Amino acid sequence: MTGKIDARLKELGIELPTPAVPRGNYLPVVLSNGFAHVAGQVPFWNNELQFVGQVGTDFTVEEGQQAARLCGLNMLAQLKVALEGDLDRIKRAVRLNGFIRCGPDFDQHPMVINGVSDFMAEIFGESGRHARSAVGCVSLPLGVAVEVDGTFEID
Repeated sequence: MTGKIDARLKELGIELPTPAVPRGNYLPVVLSNGFAHVAGQVPFWNNELQFVGQVGTDFTVEEGQQAARLCGLNMLAQLKVALEGDLDRIKRAVRLNGFIRCGPDFDQHPMVINGVSDFMAEIFGESGRHARSAVGCVSLPLGVAVEVDGTFEID
């Protein structure tokens, strides 16, 4: 099924990756009471892990933004499966939580998570703007530099 969001992705030359299979006892997306809650997504591209390391040490802020954007691509890939191919059911991005693996002196968390925030606005326009958190961490699953989860309002 193709719609407005699929057309927007195509217009921008954006391909969604293959959704990652959960590596634990959880669901990638839970649909409940008009919301889609997307579990934390890490920077996989078609089942190949990307951006393993720390932002500020192994990666620049700009590379961290690329990792965050890739997490956003994975969120949309998971949503596409959960919404049976119909991304037009997404009414708005409500909240994103971004986690950045970094050292104690790193202070550019918001700049890194702008990678996924800008992506959501690029795809959904004004309805892609959301509340968010950007938090630094000592470690993240599989040693990745960034992880993002989110909540979306759906039809």
